[in-house]
Amino acid sequence: MVDGMTGVFISFEGVDGVGKTTQVKHLRAHVRSLGRTAVVTREPGGTVLGRSIRRLLLHGVADDAGRADAASHDAPRTEATADIAPRAEALLFAADRAQHVAEVIRPALERGDVVITDRYLDSSLAYQAGGRELTAGEIRDLSMWATGGLLPDRTYLLDMDPARSHARLTHAADRMESAGNGFQERTRRAFLDLAAAEPGRFRVIDAARPVNEVWADVRADFDALVADAARTAAPRAAEREARP
Repeated sequence: MVDGMTGVFISFEGVDGVGKTTQVKHLRAHVRSLGRTAVVTREPGGTVLGRSIRRLLLHGVADDAGRADAASHDAPRTEATADIAPRAEALLFAADRAQHVAEVIRPALERGDVVITDRYLDSSLAYQAGGRELTAGEIRDLSMWATGGLLPDRTYLLDMDPARSHARLTHAADRMESAGNGFQERTRRAFLDLAAAEPGRFRVIDAARPVNEVWADVRADFDALVADAARTAAPRAAEREARP
């Protein structure tokens, strides 16, 4: 739990197609069965501003001027797009995250809700630092500044060979999904390195197994996390009540 907050912050991470959306739905239903409020969100795109940023990040920037110029020269009209420079991409992700935390995550945690997000800071580190070969320290510092240092209480890394996980995708590939096998492998390795560096926060779960087995692992760990938080919170509450 984050100091000054009574809620629980959970993130799901992993390469595309590992089943994060399914596990988020299972956890939301479980949280509600415990009588608590579950706030489900995602990155990028967890706010109105974030949805605009998400379109840029995942589908590219439409070059309207280029299309107009081509049309004026009787050239075939095509959907021209402009590349997003790596540093600009990092800033866009950070802007989305700053708004996400300010508008959705912190208010929910302060209400005592359970916040479940599909991707957070670690996706920026894995996809941008690992997959796009930017400096991990700079990306982390940028995101920590944008969020005021907010990290999840638990991060579930659903791990799977990207070649297998991408075979599950049923929609057209976006910019990240279509970046190539080498990019996806580097991203997976970056996620695993992040988990190894923070074993207290991460739980790595083999997502190649059946969905119910993956969910059983998530549920058992989540229940233990909540129980431990309750044991820790009880003495603190008693201490506050005993103060004059």
